[in-house]
This record gives sequence, structure tokens and C-alpha cells, in this order.
Amino acid sequence: MVFGRAFPWVASIIITLLLIGYVVAVHLLRVSEVVMPSPLTVRVVNKTVYLPLPGRITNISVEEALLWRRSIREYTDRPLTVVQLSMLLWAAYGVNDVRWGFKTTPSAGATYPLEIYVVIGERGVALNETHYLEAGVYKYDPYTHSLKPVKLGDVRKELQEAALGQEWVGKAPVSIVIAAVFERTTRIYGERGRLRYVPMEVGHAGQNIYLMATALELGTVVVGAFYDDQVSSVISLQPNEVPLYIVPVGVPKTPYRISFSDIARFIESKRG
Repeated sequence: MVFGRAFPWVASIIITLLLIGYVVAVHLLRVSEVVMPSPLTVRVVNKTVYLPLPGRITNISVEEALLWRRSIREYTDRPLTVVQLSMLLWAAYGVNDVRWGFKTTPSAGATYPLEIYVVIGERGVALNETHYLEAGVYKYDPYTHSLKPVKLGDVRKELQEAALGQEWVGKAPVSIVIAAVFERTTRIYGERGRLRYVPMEVGHAGQNIYLMATALELGTVVVGAFYDDQVSSVISLQPNEVPLYIVPVGVPKTPYRISFSDIARFIESKRG
């Protein structure tokens, strides 16, 4: 009789525990799939902007990012979020090895000749719904995943003029400028470093930006047509730094989409 009276109460506890276990399991599964860095982790200390830590924040696969990668030059007026900027910079040249400090981009002899600058326009990067990073030129530090201000103020129009007037450089909320210190590589590999290894590395970084931008549903295009001296002056490069790429990034007016079925039909048509 005692067991009979206690059974509903025991059953209720068991059901409650099972429900709690289910909720916890689902939560852990979701966390393992997508880890969203919190915008609240943005800190500014002595003018250095410590970005949200990298994490998996998209559900777009590598295959889909490659499928949808396209050079996009038309952007809306919407800003990037600070989380998106964080992930773009990490993809470009961030650290992915905690023992040796290796980076996401392969580098000949791990000489890492590249330096990453960011040109942010007025209201170009949103911290939240009401606050934005201050417009200006910043330099990316991969090891602290932070931005250090180089000069403040919106210099996008000056950068556009240095890029032969290409309007997407002036209209994008953000442009990533990749420069190189060739001597880091040439002191080991000589002229082959200048002619081959450093240009290869900037190409790797550019493609990383493309793929991350695609995964974040952003648009970008790599720009190589510009006056080196003017770009150096606009963003205040160091004397030993040579600009190689300008990479404007924004929210695309028309995202590029295609299916693997479309690709399959195209390939089959070429096979005859």
C-alpha cells in the first residue's frame, strides 16, 4: 500500500529528471554546433579594442562557402557587427595554434610577413543597436585579437581616391588593407620570397576573408589596383610595409546563390 501511494510521486520525479536531462542535452548539442562570441566581451583599454573571441557562429559549411563565394561590389547601408569583424580578421590572419602561434594562413617558414589594417567608416561597425566603433584606421594584433588605433576619422573617400576611384572602396563600411614586410621572408628565402612566397600568402589571406565573408552572409572583393604611396599615406603604414590588397566588406545588396544541382548540370553538359 505504501509503495502504491508513493508510486505517482516517484514517477513524477523521474519524469522531471528526464525532462531536465533532455533540455540540458539539447543545449549542449547546440553549443557544440555553434559557439557565439558575445558582443559584451568587447573591451577598450588604453584605446586598444579587444575584439570578441573567435568561435563558430555560422551554420554554412565549407562546401557552401566555396559554392557561394563571389566578388561583390554593391553593399547596403547596414554596418557590420563587431562579431562579424572579429571573425573576418581571425580568418584573415588569426591564431589557430596555441603551441607555436601559427595562423590561419599558411606562411613560408612561418615568417608571417603580412600586417593587417582595418579602415572603418562612420557607423561602419556596430557594437550593439546604438553604439559603434569609432571611425578610423586600426591595426590588427593576431595574438591578442585586438585593434590598435592608428588614426581616427573616416578616411574611406581618401582610400577610394588612392584606389583609382573604385566606389566600392568608398562605400563599404569596412575595408581590410593587407600590407607586407617583405624582409621577414626574403631574409630566409631571398628574392624567391619577394616574387613568390609573399604574394602567395596574401592570396591565401584574401581567400580566407572571402570564405568567412560568405559564411557570414557578407560581400567582399579583393582590390589590387591602387597607388601604393597614396594608400600608405592614407592609412599611415610603416616605412617597411607595402600595401598589397584592399578588401572592402559590406552587407551585399544581392547575395550570390547557386545550388550544387546547378553545378552538376553544368558539369554534365560539358562532359557530352
